[in-house]
Amino acid sequence: MSSWMSKNYEKAAVGGAAVAALGLAFLGWTQVGGVAEDFSSPTKGEGNNDPAVAVAPQVAKAASSLVRKLAWTRGDADGRQVDLFTGIPLFVKRDAPELAVDLVTDPDIHPPIKNTWWIQYRLDPGFGDSPSRDPDGDGFSNLEEFNAKTDPADPASHPSFIDKLKYGTDESIQWALRPGYPEGGGCPFTYKDTKGGKAKSETGKPVLPDELFFKSKDSTPPRFKLVELKPVKEMNKAINVEQEVIYAVVEDQKPNKKGTTYRLKVAYPEGDVAKWAQFDRSAVLSLEAAGNEGKSQTIEENTRFGLPFESKAKDFLLKKVTPDDIEVEHTDPKSGAKTLFKCSKGGFPTKSL
Repeated sequence: MSSWMSKNYEKAAVGGAAVAALGLAFLGWTQVGGVAEDFSSPTKGEGNNDPAVAVAPQVAKAASSLVRKLAWTRGDADGRQVDLFTGIPLFVKRDAPELAVDLVTDPDIHPPIKNTWWIQYRLDPGFGDSPSRDPDGDGFSNLEEFNAKTDPADPASHPSFIDKLKYGTDESIQWALRPGYPEGGGCPFTYKDTKGGKAKSETGKPVLPDELFFKSKDSTPPRFKLVELKPVKEMNKAINVEQEVIYAVVEDQKPNKKGTTYRLKVAYPEGDVAKWAQFDRSAVLSLEAAGNEGKSQTIEENTRFGLPFESKAKDFLLKKVTPDDIEVEHTDPKSGAKTLFKCSKGGFPTKSL
């Protein structure tokens, strides 16, 4: 065989080449249909000459969804938000359970509160005492929040705390300052109060004009200052004769009374103490809201305070205290406008006209 191949090599090579050419020709013939499909003219509606990947647009959408903010949104049915899980709250009439109550079209069930107000704040009007309930726990009822146009579901949104200020009682101290007979350009003084407090100027050392006297037991400054001894002509009705009477003009130095002056007749009789007596009045107040229910605070007359009591802003002034009522002045921190409130013992304030 090898000798034949060596003698007939050229013939064998030619024959092999012919066989290979026939094989390639056959293969090309079988692919004629596929080539026609892939590269045929699009105007004939045949073939596929689009090189793009079929799902490429979906890849872009998927990538963008990873960075897009998605949120649940509630539907709306005639002004009522539809809960994602329980739908719209429905109600029936107490005396006719077979009849539904439509909060949008039916009359208000808790006037003056509007039905739509319950819908707006997603509150349950289905209780007989719904107007007096306090869902956010700020101490103000639904009715109070409705009247004040505040949010009944937000404890930070509420009517003014002054509406919940309550006057419990007064804690007053009655005191009497009695000037003695003038001596050495001044006069001596004695002091007594209903809490057992007593004071007496040093014998032989009268208090002089512009001098401070009667320092408290604590380290506070002296309480009083003698301004002047002032002689006045008065008619003595007992004997129908005009006489000279001397008055001691004394200025209070107590912080909440600083600048207040008292005109006291010198050496008035001991029996007239009540006629010349003064009061240091304080009110026991409580704030029936914001978790302060049952807690009280004693505040002196003519003293500023905040609400709640621990507030740093002192927008309120206890202007006047009597056994029966108090007067509180509020200063608006923005406008500076002042509003006066009056509150009877055991009650809540009302605006004073």
